[in-house]
Amino acid sequence: MGKLRVCINGYGTIGKRVADAVKLQEDMVVEGVVKTRADYSCELIRERGYPLYAASKESLESFKKANVKVEGLAEDLFKKCDVVVDCTPEGIGAKYKPVYDSIGVKAIFQGGEKPVLVEASFVAEVNYEKALNKRFIRVVSCNTTGLSRTIGYLDKSFGVRKVRATIIRRGADPSETKKGPINALVPNPAKFPSHHGPDVQTILPHLEVVTGAVVTPTTLMHVHVVNAELKSDASVEDVVKCFSRSKRIRLIDAAF
Repeated sequence: MGKLRVCINGYGTIGKRVADAVKLQEDMVVEGVVKTRADYSCELIRERGYPLYAASKESLESFKKANVKVEGLAEDLFKKCDVVVDCTPEGIGAKYKPVYDSIGVKAIFQGGEKPVLVEASFVAEVNYEKALNKRFIRVVSCNTTGLSRTIGYLDKSFGVRKVRATIIRRGADPSETKKGPINALVPNPAKFPSHHGPDVQTILPHLEVVTGAVVTPTTLMHVHVVNAELKSDASVEDVVKCFSRSKRIRLIDAAF
């Protein structure tokens, strides 16, 4: 059996990380990357040896004007692939889905897309089996993934009655210079729940999870403040031992 041929549609904050991760896998190959316009990241794509494709005929013209070599159009690449990892901005993946469907290629969407777009939402450590044998799945957002991991491990070990969580979000990715806030704290949204709680329930549907969120003027990490009511008693040591079993949760000594 040959290597799994993967297309990366979109090469931004998510796409560039997915492409490099796929390149490290022994049983996968980056068949190509789709972009809408020529910018500095085209040089990164060239250095890494990823074939570059234009998102549309209009994009193709912009690449020609910038003297950037492309291998063809996005649909040419989709036809060569076993799976597309759609890393396009929120809402664009939904427009691409009919294209993937007509070509017959499987697709993984990012967390900005609506859950109704796919057959299953997915966090590898929590509900891996739910995504088996599906054509279209969605990897939930970074915040939903983090919450699902910690809450999921607590639920497996002790049982969880309910969760109340506040998410202190960074305002933007480092490259997103047009986003903010610059000097403010913004409730996002200014009501309960934020979208994160219902999103966690696409992974852990049996749990009661209510979340609120605040956007902050930083490009650093997010912070989660989680209040979980457990079904059985657990000491600090028990919780540390529980989280230590995860390959994706790192524990740091508070005195570090």
